[in-house]
Amino acid sequence: MDSRDVADVEHIWTQYVPSARAQRIDPKSFGFRWRSAAVEGMSVVRYALTATVESSVQPEDQIVVCRVAAPAGRVMSGRVTLDTDLPWATDGREVRAQWEKTADVSAIILDRSVAQHVARQVTGDDLLTLRLTDVAPKSPGAGRYWNRMFNYVMHAVAAADDDPIIESTLTRHAVLTALSTFPSTFSEAMASEPRLSAPAVVRRAVEYMDSHAHEPITVDDVARAVHISTRGLQYAFRRALDTTPTAHLRRVRLDGAHRDLRNAGPAETVSAIARRWGFSNITRFAAAYRTVYGRSPRETLEQD
Repeated sequence: MDSRDVADVEHIWTQYVPSARAQRIDPKSFGFRWRSAAVEGMSVVRYALTATVESSVQPEDQIVVCRVAAPAGRVMSGRVTLDTDLPWATDGREVRAQWEKTADVSAIILDRSVAQHVARQVTGDDLLTLRLTDVAPKSPGAGRYWNRMFNYVMHAVAAADDDPIIESTLTRHAVLTALSTFPSTFSEAMASEPRLSAPAVVRRAVEYMDSHAHEPITVDDVARAVHISTRGLQYAFRRALDTTPTAHLRRVRLDGAHRDLRNAGPAETVSAIARRWGFSNITRFAAAYRTVYGRSPRETLEQD
């Protein structure tokens, strides 16, 4: 949405940020450019707002990770002033922002229950209560990495085209990046030693991937199906196969796409087959495919 109508913009903006206030709006300079996309468990928002603004965020059932880039602005939590070059995150602690002229705001809003589910799966701690312990990132480098990740997720969610495999993968990626960027109880749980698993678990996981790779499963789903934590499954794969569950699942899906390319009908396309197996980026799919099979997907489609 792009608008210069103050009434319309305030109505829509406050649906996403109920506690926000915009003051001393000059209709001649006011401007609002809004972009958003959503998948299950996550919303991604980017907007530019030209106005004099005071706002606050204090979520209850969400984790909000946000960056407010404003030359004439500041962001505060309590009495602490935060670096506007970096993101901040809150799952309940109040964060206030104020600016004049224009601010570029980028935010990912995560459902708390979804984030906690991912955290429990990865750590293997079914009793973990997920909680952020600081609003600032662990380091400037971690904050800059989040900024780069946001741009990727923003475009990827918008292009996901309701593909459940891609959507669930993107949500999980955003959750784990947030929990790696900001101090939390997740970090404390990850510091403890996991229990290693028997090779039989790896065999069952491989069989499950082979049978369900065409479905929107994630590594968390595989771990749940074989009754192990995600972290335990990762250790077991490293020990038994010297690879990761994610890499193995990607290879199984590449094999499925390879079979479909070889048996494709005249109306089939590389893009459609790639998406069928959960690959949203055709360039990356083609590169991975060539690495494994020694030729491009199009060559397989046209020659076989």
